[in-house]
Amino acid sequence: MNNKILSTERLAAAAAVQLDVAPETLSFSRCTTGKYNSTWFVAGAGRPLVMRVAPPDIRERNLFYEHGMMRQEPGIHSTIRRNTDAPVPAIIAADFSRGLLERDFLLMERMPGAPLSEAGGMSRRKLDRVLGGVGEALRDVHAIHAGRYGYIGEHEPAPSGGNWTGAFVVMWDFLLRDIEHCGGYSSTEAGSMRALLDKHLDKFTRKEPASLLHMDVWAQNILAGPGGELLGLLDWDRALWGDVEIEFAVLDYCGISEPAFWEGYGSRRENDSAARVRQLFYLLYELQKYIFIRTVRGGNPALADNYRNQSLQLAGQLGLKL
Repeated sequence: MNNKILSTERLAAAAAVQLDVAPETLSFSRCTTGKYNSTWFVAGAGRPLVMRVAPPDIRERNLFYEHGMMRQEPGIHSTIRRNTDAPVPAIIAADFSRGLLERDFLLMERMPGAPLSEAGGMSRRKLDRVLGGVGEALRDVHAIHAGRYGYIGEHEPAPSGGNWTGAFVVMWDFLLRDIEHCGGYSSTEAGSMRALLDKHLDKFTRKEPASLLHMDVWAQNILAGPGGELLGLLDWDRALWGDVEIEFAVLDYCGISEPAFWEGYGSRRENDSAARVRQLFYLLYELQKYIFIRTVRGGNPALADNYRNQSLQLAGQLGLKL
């Protein structure tokens, strides 16, 4: 990280251009949540705002879908706000020119509430209300459909597909490339993982719409009110279009898919033998990314190896043989 680029003076100068105010009127306080982008609360612009700045755009330090992914957020936010009542912030300004900060950044309204990750004393009743609200919001977002599948946003990190099966094969392959490139998998292990998906590919061939998926719903991205109201659903930069079951796998992993969530969502996931196979692959898609993240950005080879072992064990349930 280049601290000079992210000094408050630079932030104020860049934000002032977008907001048409004097830089000296703006003040910044760091938001402690969020692990990928750098985020500040902004005061002095006439209303509370949030400024999010993407990390340096170094391909080797980003998963394939993270490359430039902030660029799809304005369109996604606009689509969700136009078609649903999900509490998604309005984006006031976006700058992807790299001329002001040498990084992509957004300015958006600051939503009320506090991250669910900071609500340690919340009662079960209030927590259930929040999770039910998340279920309702995602149900409405999942009803937004596109004509193609995969990462179809402005960042275009991988070829999209005319069906989910083809799109997921590409996503799976690109993820394995990144893991192999950083040394997380050997070429034999990565090849075996590709062959494993090929073996089960018939389980993915079904007619499902290309639904809008968040793909990063966890406690830090959920804003809750004191009574358990859902007040914000944040960080849509990892969004993709595809099978809702892959969203459910992320919710499983992050502890969100509790009974209250499903009550709010209003329908249950499929649970036949093919669905259970897909669920394992979707969980693997979520789990394996941490091999790369802990190796490349986390500087923790031991933890990366732990994720690798978990992934190989999980793949063993699908018949992986090395």
